[in-house]
Amino acid sequence: MSILYDESQQSIANETRRVLEARIDKDDLLPFLESTGKYHEGFWDIAKEQGWTALTMPEAYGGLELGLVELGLVAHQAGRTLSGAPFLTTGFGSAKAIEIYGSEAQKESWLPGLASGETIGVIAIASGANALPQQSPLTLADGRVSGTMTGVSGGLVANIAIVMAQGSNGPTLAIVKLDGVKREAIDSFDNSRCLANLYFTDSPAEILLDGNPAREAALHILALQAVITAHEQTGGAEALMETARDYAVTRRAFGQVIGAFQSVKHRIAELYALVELARANCIHAASLEGTDGFILAAAAARLSATEAYDTAARDCIQIHGGIGVTWEAGLHLHMRRARSLAIEQGNSLFWEDVLVDRLTGEAA
Repeated sequence: MSILYDESQQSIANETRRVLEARIDKDDLLPFLESTGKYHEGFWDIAKEQGWTALTMPEAYGGLELGLVELGLVAHQAGRTLSGAPFLTTGFGSAKAIEIYGSEAQKESWLPGLASGETIGVIAIASGANALPQQSPLTLADGRVSGTMTGVSGGLVANIAIVMAQGSNGPTLAIVKLDGVKREAIDSFDNSRCLANLYFTDSPAEILLDGNPAREAALHILALQAVITAHEQTGGAEALMETARDYAVTRRAFGQVIGAFQSVKHRIAELYALVELARANCIHAASLEGTDGFILAAAAARLSATEAYDTAARDCIQIHGGIGVTWEAGLHLHMRRARSLAIEQGNSLFWEDVLVDRLTGEAA
């Protein structure tokens, strides 16, 4: 695939940006920092209204049957405007797990709701800081799941979860309805992510895949989500780079704009390089969906996007000086989001290990 988007993809990006910039304001997001259990319902309503929840779904189940590239474009623009709900990524991951590994009956049961956005799905695979543990904290017996999953993004308001449990045949990927599952809200750095601990007690489960293939399937789902998250991170980094640039050419100190100082202009130039590298890695990874090189490309996209967003959040605040840390400036929203996204779907250490394993495997 070309590293450039075609005309139809550019149209998706432009329309998404127009809609979000017209209808999302940082002042709507500030209250979520001080309360748990809430997310920006306005953004999620827009996502459902615009059909973003259905972008990658098969047409037979109410989807538009587009690809990872198109959803990535939407996520990129959502990252620019600090979308206040994590479900675009988690719903996509849940739907992909069912589409790829589920039975026809499971697809008919769950995909239409996920496509419309009326059903919210999350991925509950990680155990603490371990994105893909060797031994899941959940157990599966007689079609029922028990155990505790901690720090599930979106778990506080989701309807279903794709979980990894330990069954009689080894690791098992399963669908669990969250009706009746005890949830405990987590007061986090970015409360709009609706993080929660989920306590399963003999919760009915539908098996998607069991045995050794389940673990590789879980990694594939994490990689799919990681590519979408990388697009969101790149969008946030791009917005911060532009904010820093605009401020640097208007703010004056010692009789000239601060953008004339090398320490500022070089930092913004470095941000530009990081953003464009992350963007290229994101496009490359999205274009390789379904190929042998996808996991490797997803790891590279995730690592470069995390570095870009973290660096941009730090440097943009520093370029703004004292005003950068004020509530009104809103730059701390990006800082909080950058740190939150950096650990969802596995942190940098996890993806570095994946990258090295794949590279050494290819070399061998």
